[in-house]
Amino acid sequence: MTDPANPQQQRDLRAITADGVWFSAMVGLGEAYVPAFALAVGLGAVVSGLVATVPMLVGALLQLVTPLGVRVLRSYRRWVVLCATGQALSFAPLCVGAWRGEIGLGWIAAATVAYWAFGMATSPAWNAWVTSLVPVGMRARFFARRTRWAQLSLFGALTAGGLALEWGRAQDAELALFGVLFAVAIGARLVSSRYLARQSEEPGLAERHRTLAPGEVAAAIRRAHSGRVLIYLVVMQAAVHVAAPYFTPYMLGPLALSYAGFMTLTAAAFLARVAVLPLLGRLAHARGTRVVLGFGALGIAPLPALWLVSDAFPYLFFLQLWSGTAWAALEFATMLSFFEGIEERDRASVLSAFNLANAAAIAGGALAGGALFAWMEGGREAYALLFGLSVAARLAALLLLRGTEVARHILDLRFRTLAVRPSAGAVERPILATASEPPAADAGNG
Repeated sequence: MTDPANPQQQRDLRAITADGVWFSAMVGLGEAYVPAFALAVGLGAVVSGLVATVPMLVGALLQLVTPLGVRVLRSYRRWVVLCATGQALSFAPLCVGAWRGEIGLGWIAAATVAYWAFGMATSPAWNAWVTSLVPVGMRARFFARRTRWAQLSLFGALTAGGLALEWGRAQDAELALFGVLFAVAIGARLVSSRYLARQSEEPGLAERHRTLAPGEVAAAIRRAHSGRVLIYLVVMQAAVHVAAPYFTPYMLGPLALSYAGFMTLTAAAFLARVAVLPLLGRLAHARGTRVVLGFGALGIAPLPALWLVSDAFPYLFFLQLWSGTAWAALEFATMLSFFEGIEERDRASVLSAFNLANAAAIAGGALAGGALFAWMEGGREAYALLFGLSVAARLAALLLLRGTEVARHILDLRFRTLAVRPSAGAVERPILATASEPPAADAGNG
């Protein structure tokens, strides 16, 4: 896979993989359990839902300063390592609050905003930097292997976190165990930043960073006929997040799941995504992306209402497998369609714009759902109303798919997992280096 005559390349590829593994450990031990921590410390269902969503909007806004940061530091590596270190330290207030047994809303808000701000600020620079380090001919194989190791790390961390919290609850040390998890998450991200610092950087690479103005981004999207896909994604995310942030409070509240049960259901959706993605690529090659897109869009529509059908754990487990599968199909097909026709040099800027629009829709839906939940003063009736409204809005969003341009070429697209969510399995973003791979086959319109 690597060139034996190029030891620096071998060191770079090992460091890129190790960074992915330790970053994923941080996500599985830290970010995945922040909403549950908000509930455990007594901040309530609305706060639990909002800390998982609204800070993403701040992060998406602050990622726009990445070009300035890269220019000031004259280095992708310096900028990414600085932001990764800041993301690690964002867990510190959560550790202190967990060990004290209390934390104010302002501190948990500041911690989650810092987490997403530093995390999303790394994305454009990391994508550009890693593309320069991995030769074109080996990107598909390399990132496939890196993704498998990262997914294994995330699953292991998520499982360990759930079991540790379950033990902590039995020992009447639940909050202390949250503190331990967040402390280990800090360590994992610091190790990740160390591996980032070990990677090389071509002299002058940062000076060639290309950033599109908002008008140029809009023009690139229009040329690629991706505007309708973007509109659907934004509307759909708003519809979804009227309810999605409140799945964790619902699982740990009315359903009274243990932490082990919560972890199992969350992991089920995540593993379903992992298992089905290769099959979706083959289906897209054989039948076209329209089939995959239709399956995903229809598959996610009734999910919130189905949560109200039964509290039986086997039923909920199956429902999570379905959720992960449907979300994987939807996101795979929409990302292929969205990036179809967008020039490789413009993709980083377009992805930043997509992240901003997506985060705004998520925050808007979550705030609307939170306001309605608070107005109804919580309870099962409030959850039922949120879930029902989300289903209706998802069904209405399907109308926007009529006439949507679908991808004709199927890229071997790989994703970075930024967060774990019970309602969808994960929040993922494409690795742009894999979107640059030559198309393996022409899938047609389907």
